[in-house]
Amino acid sequence: MTYTPRAVAAMLGIAPTTLRTWDQRYGLGPSLRSEGGHRRYEDSDVELLRRMVALTAQGVAPAAAAELARRPRAHRLPRPVSPLTDDMARDARRGFLASAKRLDEPMMLDLAGKLVTEHGVVAAWNSVFLPCLGDIGEMIARIGSGVEVEHVASAAVLQALRTVPRSSRMGVLAALLSTAPEEQHVLPLEALGASLSEQDCLWRSLGARVPSRALCDAVVLLRPAVTLVWAHRADLAAGVPLEELNARSDTLLAVAGPGWAGLSLPDFVRRPATLTAAIELVLAHSDV
Repeated sequence: MTYTPRAVAAMLGIAPTTLRTWDQRYGLGPSLRSEGGHRRYEDSDVELLRRMVALTAQGVAPAAAAELARRPRAHRLPRPVSPLTDDMARDARRGFLASAKRLDEPMMLDLAGKLVTEHGVVAAWNSVFLPCLGDIGEMIARIGSGVEVEHVASAAVLQALRTVPRSSRMGVLAALLSTAPEEQHVLPLEALGASLSEQDCLWRSLGARVPSRALCDAVVLLRPAVTLVWAHRADLAAGVPLEELNARSDTLLAVAGPGWAGLSLPDFVRRPATLTAAIELVLAHSDV
């Protein structure tokens, strides 16, 4: 694929004059010219310009941004983690649930923090946190009480996830994470964000109950490589403006959570079924 300057300017949300200036001043121009001498941009040219847009949006001066955009990307190596065996996971679940039922926050924080540090976010989430939170939810439904247990347990997991250092490098935002309008469950998005941080990926979360207009505006402003929207019920998922998001940005749209199960989705929307699949989707479409 090749693109005209006007098409590239529209894709990146910048003025054609800006594109021309960056070509003349910093050499961020097209690789090809047509037989008639017209400029034509390749995908690699567009990606270089996308990094330029991201860097200048972060406040980097254009000359410095152009130099950074051209540099080969050096990333933090993923932190080595030890395997979480079935026996270890079973003992961790037992300890975490017992601490949760006692509202023993210090013990839960200690257990959750060690799991993330020693075994990584994905293993801790899939093998311990998610099953434990599911068991607590079933307990509440069965006996009609215990919401306080769920709240303290969720807070402990959240704090552990937020101990993972965020990437400090500059570049295109790999993922924008958002809930559907009126959706209040954000913990799965925090798990995805922490997992992306382990991969030195740039991401941002809009938190809970994100209005449709706010989500659209954020996507246009931030231009993430991937936008992922979480919903745990179908009625909440129905409020996400997928068509408008697709029309206003070239971000790859993805959805996650049980709220999307069984819904008919447009062809341009991806639906990763697991945390690992969501991570792989973002990594495949980012500059990592």
